[in-house]
Amino acid sequence: MIGRLTGVIAEKSPPQILIDVQGVGYEVDVPMSTFFNLPALGERASLLTHLSIREDAHVLFGFLTAEERNTFRLLIKISGVGPKMALSLLSGMSVPELAQAVSRQEAGRLVKVPGIGKKTAERLLLELKGKLGPDLALPVTVANDNHADVLQALVALGYSEKEAGAALKSLPADVSVSDGIKLAMKHLS
Repeated sequence: MIGRLTGVIAEKSPPQILIDVQGVGYEVDVPMSTFFNLPALGERASLLTHLSIREDAHVLFGFLTAEERNTFRLLIKISGVGPKMALSLLSGMSVPELAQAVSRQEAGRLVKVPGIGKKTAERLLLELKGKLGPDLALPVTVANDNHADVLQALVALGYSEKEAGAALKSLPADVSVSDGIKLAMKHLS
């Protein structure tokens, strides 16, 4: 429903921030990796988001990178792992560290994260095996908002983030979204 927010950072109170988007303040829970890489108060920021709807609350989770958001979404699909635990896991270790722990089947690294017990760590390793790989260690860099929109469109069309990221590198910085999608599609074919 809400895929991205771009606005001014109004408040920071770990793990939550308040981002003012044209007069509307959105409370967003973020992992600590995102929190520490946000600009200062009063500066503009853009966050990819995930909206979690529960019976008693609607909670927005924000991420600076698509890899973090995708990993968060993988985590919350696992039985017994809710959004708060997924956020805690992403706060305790980076996506490449998590991918490495999964590929090496190192439950001990996951147990070090607060809130993750031995059984949960073993379930995570089992469920994530083959889903987190070395590609996650190479984050896709996005030059501007138009490039971010092109990236999201390509992923929605079925391309992997790695393929879409490679296509973005061939685009000029000032390309419009529609032209960027066309040029990226030509590059990918």
